[in-house]
Amino acid sequence: MPVITFAHRGARLVERENTIPAFRMALEMGASGIETDVWCSSDGEVVCAHDPVVSRGLRRRRISSVTADELDTYGIPRFADVYSELGTDFDCSVDVKDAGAAVQLLEVARAHGALERLWVCSPDVALLRELRREQHVRLVHSDRRHAIGTPLERHAFELASAGIDAMNLHHTEWTAGLVSLFHRFDVRAFAWDTQEARHIRAVLAMGIDAIYCDRPDRMVATVAEWVAD
Repeated sequence: MPVITFAHRGARLVERENTIPAFRMALEMGASGIETDVWCSSDGEVVCAHDPVVSRGLRRRRISSVTADELDTYGIPRFADVYSELGTDFDCSVDVKDAGAAVQLLEVARAHGALERLWVCSPDVALLRELRREQHVRLVHSDRRHAIGTPLERHAFELASAGIDAMNLHHTEWTAGLVSLFHRFDVRAFAWDTQEARHIRAVLAMGIDAIYCDRPDRMVATVAEWVAD
């Protein structure tokens, strides 16, 4: 399977992050996937934003206290808008910031026929275990290595046993041996914050399965060069 190139929050250096224009630009640049973060609005809709609050002037409001329609005026789209505007021919990695958004997130993807290319990321393994009831969605444990309280071989085994598809670590925490370890349990290895070409080449040499980058153009070009070589 080709390495998935996730545009982190879309083409966020060109367009406002976590917006439809940013996601569209990333896909036009050749990224095979986009990444976003989701919360629940006050009326129960899944919306794309990194932070839990929105600001207008000096007023700050929690996303959970604002309706989806009003959040739209802040430039925060519904997750459903991603599929409605861009289709479904891409991988979508979603960092679940609000556990209450998780089930609704699956419903949105299911309604658009996009479950099999949805990668739900969370540091909460218990939440991922609950989501495994949906057999078609892809699940990703995303965390820092020091936060994992068990030996990594045992952790890989536990993820595999729970039906969790991938482990996502900061690119500096991966080694070729560690990638091989997770692969031995059929758990894919994802690397985030691969911003420079040297970072991308380093994790590709380890056999990584997906990368996240703020520069889709750089990411796509570097992976293409790597494949060609």
